Amino acid sequence: MKPPETPAVPTPRPRIAPQAGPAAWRAAELRPADWMLPVGAEDAAEIEAAIAALGGRAPLSAADAPLPRLSAVLRQAAGRLDTGRGVALLRGLPMDRIGEARAEALLLALGAHLGRAVPGPEGRAAAQMVATPVGGALRWRFHADAADIVAQLALRQPPEGDPVMLVAAAAVHNELLKRDRRALEALYAPVPHLMRRAPGEAPQVRDLPVFSVASGAFAGRYAREAVDAAQRLPETRRLSSAEVEALDLLDAICAEPGLALRMELRPGDVLLFNPLQVWKRRAEALDPAAEGGATRQALKLLLLTPNSRAVPEGLAAMDPGGPPAPVGMVGG
Repeated sequence: MKPPETPAVPTPRPRIAPQAGPAAWRAAELRPADWMLPVGAEDAAEIEAAIAALGGRAPLSAADAPLPRLSAVLRQAAGRLDTGRGVALLRGLPMDRIGEARAEALLLALGAHLGRAVPGPEGRAAAQMVATPVGGALRWRFHADAADIVAQLALRQPPEGDPVMLVAAAAVHNELLKRDRRALEALYAPVPHLMRRAPGEAPQVRDLPVFSVASGAFAGRYAREAVDAAQRLPETRRLSSAEVEALDLLDAICAEPGLALRMELRPGDVLLFNPLQVWKRRAEALDPAAEGGATRQALKLLLLTPNSRAVPEGLAAMDPGGPPAPVGMVGG
């Protein structure tokens, strides 16, 4: 038997103001130059040489994979993630020459110049992502991984595959402010989340906000899967109807046309984004049996950076994936 619905723990009313600046973008306002960073032939040759020198080893630091030319591009990307649009795409890496067998080494070498890799549940830093397009009805949700930077290397992208879709947390925040201030206030208040845990560890739930402002810096980190997973634990307090309505309105705004950026990836593309500023679409099949089409494959790396913006305590430990994905998940 589930515990009765209880109101959220009272908290001081936040001082809420519209978010401004380059991170508060809508898709219609962007041009490819706002997120594209071409990788030249000499840069590509440099990373190939660095991978060969590693000989299959994972780099422990940037010094293990020196990239004198390409590191300048990566610094530019890091600046965009921190104080710019929050997203950058590296295009021009020759996967036909590098090969999928060395794809993980490629991503780890790039990541070493951006931050410190977060090991996954299996102990590996780079996670394999496989997604199959589905038919039938879909429920679109955007989510943010528990990291400072997400790096995703596209390995296989069939022409009929779904595009990557990204939304600016600040733009979603501003839409909520215009439409329903009370709903936005509910998302500044703590909401129960299931925390990331190692295999065999007991589940832990912590109350964390979706939106916050710490040390003057805005942050938004959303993982409805972690919220829903916490609700399945009998000891978790039940969300109030106002909290559920606020989360549902956030989902609906994210899915509205014109807000999210549609990005067609190619094999070898490296997508970088700041999940405190930019959320990525995840789609779940309402009919998991309705599956078909070609498979998309990618590698994902979560990174922590020493100069990350301040966030409420515990926010970085939020479960990035939530429960196991249903069959037919796309856009993860």
